[in-house]
Amino acid sequence: MIEPEVLLDGEHTAERSEEVHEATLRATYAAMAAYNVIPECLILKTSMVVSGKSNSRQAGVDEVAERTVRVLKRIVPAAQPGIVFLSGGQSDEAATAHLNAMAAMKGLPWPLTVSYSRALQNPALKTWRGQAGNVQAAQKAFHHRAQMNGLAAQGKWSADLEKKAA
Repeated sequence: MIEPEVLLDGEHTAERSEEVHEATLRATYAAMAAYNVIPECLILKTSMVVSGKSNSRQAGVDEVAERTVRVLKRIVPAAQPGIVFLSGGQSDEAATAHLNAMAAMKGLPWPLTVSYSRALQNPALKTWRGQAGNVQAAQKAFHHRAQMNGLAAQGKWSADLEKKAA
């Protein structure tokens, strides 16, 4: 597993995020080549091309997906066995929506999925709040988030599914 992450802290635009993601991945793959690391033998764990958290203009779901996939197609070899995404501080539902939009795109040479921590755990932790009586509800919240992300990895998630479960 190789994990080049571009943080979403700051005021940067989606355009700047795309530039930094591309430069980061170029440097990562150049270093891998210099050390004879074979891309077919690892999984890429990376962040998505999003606007900085403090930027007043947040890129929409389709823009995040288009920018992220454009960078990946420019840099990541088709022989890469898979790409997993960090949620990187995105909201739970935004991370799911972004993954879904990318996974729904046609012609991707690699499977996409999640390696979320916060975006999976946050709903369960907020529900649990350290109270024994909340364990079952917290487990349900975790299961729901995992199920939504599983659907998103297949490009089969929709916001309506969130509402049905609520």
